[in-house]
Amino acid sequence: MSTKISKVFYGTLIHSLSLKSLEILQNTLLGIDCFGKIAFIEKDVLEEKILNEIIVQWKFPEEEVIRLSKWQFLMPGFIDTHTHAPQYPNAGTGMDLPLLDWLKRYTFPLERSYSSLSFAKKMYPTVVSRLLRNGTTTAVYFATTHLESSKYLAKLVKQNGQRGFVGKVNMDCNSPKDYVETLDDSVKSTEEFINYVLNLEEEKGESKLVYPIITPRFAITCTSQLMSSIGSLAKKYDIPIQSHLSENLDEIEFISELFPNLPDYTTVYDHHGLLNGKTIMAHGIHLSSKERKLIKERDVGISHCPNSNFAICSGLCNVRQLLNEGIKVGLGTDLSAGYSKSILNAVRNASIASRVIFMSHSSNDNDKSFPHLTLPELTYLATMGGAELVNLDKKIGNFLIGKEFDALLVDPNCNKSPLDIFDDFDDFERIFEKFMFLGDERNLKSIYVKGKKVSGTDFEEVNLHDKELLENLGELNGEICSVCKK
Repeated sequence: MSTKISKVFYGTLIHSLSLKSLEILQNTLLGIDCFGKIAFIEKDVLEEKILNEIIVQWKFPEEEVIRLSKWQFLMPGFIDTHTHAPQYPNAGTGMDLPLLDWLKRYTFPLERSYSSLSFAKKMYPTVVSRLLRNGTTTAVYFATTHLESSKYLAKLVKQNGQRGFVGKVNMDCNSPKDYVETLDDSVKSTEEFINYVLNLEEEKGESKLVYPIITPRFAITCTSQLMSSIGSLAKKYDIPIQSHLSENLDEIEFISELFPNLPDYTTVYDHHGLLNGKTIMAHGIHLSSKERKLIKERDVGISHCPNSNFAICSGLCNVRQLLNEGIKVGLGTDLSAGYSKSILNAVRNASIASRVIFMSHSSNDNDKSFPHLTLPELTYLATMGGAELVNLDKKIGNFLIGKEFDALLVDPNCNKSPLDIFDDFDDFERIFEKFMFLGDERNLKSIYVKGKKVSGTDFEEVNLHDKELLENLGELNGEICSVCKK
């Protein structure tokens, strides 16, 4: 074989083939090439002799094969399609107010602090490493309006080996006086940020890990001129767009006052050239049938953030309805309106939200057309659904030959595991379900992005006394050495 193999795993693989199909492959051999792509998958390799023959065929040392233990398995990395990196210090606090009041009291004051690059350097390393540690191999980040801090976040994501979409936020109206941009400054700094991120990596012939994304906070904080201008930038550079849509009823009412000549919230974005197949809209809770039709026509993706929807009482997003109408859906943590950094939490809350909708419909009129989300569907939303939203479904999201290896090595039976295994009646389907509903970061032994280990319980920690290494890494661990005080 001419392909150079860098890693080979032998054991169980679990991934989504479609929204309804969850595939569990036991006794499977998976090889990764030197570019981080899946080079081969050999199923049902039951005999040691056949295993060794395949390894020899691919010219890979048998002693270097990573053999998973009895209940360990590989699954695709999680994709967080909506999270606010600067808000992480507020996670788990300030959940006593609805959206617009919450922004004024908690979020805007914190985000203003990122005008200081030194402040950003203290805060951003923690959130990036925390998301990675919880299995988020791809994250779609809101930053702030501040150019230099946003650049730092993009660089940090790259240095940590995470796959990321990073957006410098745009807001030029209906914002605090000390946290608002002018139209010209917003457009100029956004274009500078785009070019910075596009030039951050130079991988000839290979996909990049970090991408810029156009990020109007939401239509309330952006004038028509600004939305049209950044919509033109998205078209000029052919890059994705993210924002918020129909999260809160007061927000929707405010939009109708700001744009009285446009029929609804979704049309506001469409009118300004911000809806297309590369657009991710967070929430989409209170959408009319007309709006959903427009979203489907424009091939817009919806990031479902159930934790924050519950936490600040925004409402219930009917994901079943969106899926039935052919709308793309992924999951998001929405830090810090969502208090959890883990997509596993989003999976669990998405399940609860769908069950509440199902119960409310069935109790009213015995209508069984709103079944709750199943395990295969929830897994799909956390992996392939997210990949579709970021337009990387041909590269990541499941284990198909030629895709890049973004994966989690899950150990359900690890030390201090939050779930228990009973050999008498547990099989892999049950164990996988237990992990999705009971597991946490302790179960993530290794986390890979593009074939490279980037985090996990067995990940080698940086020696904090190595001053030169810390400087080279840009203080990525976000820790202060107790000895050298640096």
